[in-house]
Amino acid sequence: MRDDASWDEDVRLAVYRAFARHGRAPSAPELADAAGGSLAVAKQALHRLADAHHLVLDECEHVVLAHPFAARSLGFSVMGAHTLWWGGCAWDSFAIPHLVDAEPEVLVATRCPGCGQPHALVVNRSVPPEGVQVAHFLVPAARMWDDVLHTCGNQRLFCCESCVDAWLAETGQAKGSVLDLVTLWRLARGWYAGRLERGYRRREPDDAAGYFAEAGLDGPFWAATAGV
Repeated sequence: MRDDASWDEDVRLAVYRAFARHGRAPSAPELADAAGGSLAVAKQALHRLADAHHLVLDECEHVVLAHPFAARSLGFSVMGAHTLWWGGCAWDSFAIPHLVDAEPEVLVATRCPGCGQPHALVVNRSVPPEGVQVAHFLVPAARMWDDVLHTCGNQRLFCCESCVDAWLAETGQAKGSVLDLVTLWRLARGWYAGRLERGYRRREPDDAAGYFAEAGLDGPFWAATAGV
């Protein structure tokens, strides 16, 4: 008789592979197929996966986020040669071409929250995109899963740091971490490595902190805990 962990991994793979291949969450029949024909078993697995921070569910038990993929717009569209995704945030949008083997280059489109200027960047797995845009991360690493939708909704691309400052002044929020495009690309390129394969494990805090440092990110904002 199969244990919960085995069903969880089958359902996790069904979720991630549906997003990777089709740009959407799996349907109810697809989830049931992954759980031996039982939608109830699949839903139980989804809740365990959400508790373990592998994905995010809404109040109707629908998958909203399976990083780096989103089921609805959070400010980014990511267009490959064959697939169109919603990116969960700036970090996730830059990560998709590194994760999806069939789509080595994508067009990431968004708007600057500060002034509304549209931006479109070609992102691939070979070299960082060129540009003066910056990413602003509002929520520190240790608190990113406190309200992950809020966190992702506030990892955005801006025209420049002046637009970040203007947006912060308008919204009354404290400044977080500002990344240039090269640093954002380095952060994204290996963070989700292996997520589409069986046996994937989320990063432990020490590993996460080391990864952030290799990408050029350190200090209190990037101090990782079990919440990352």
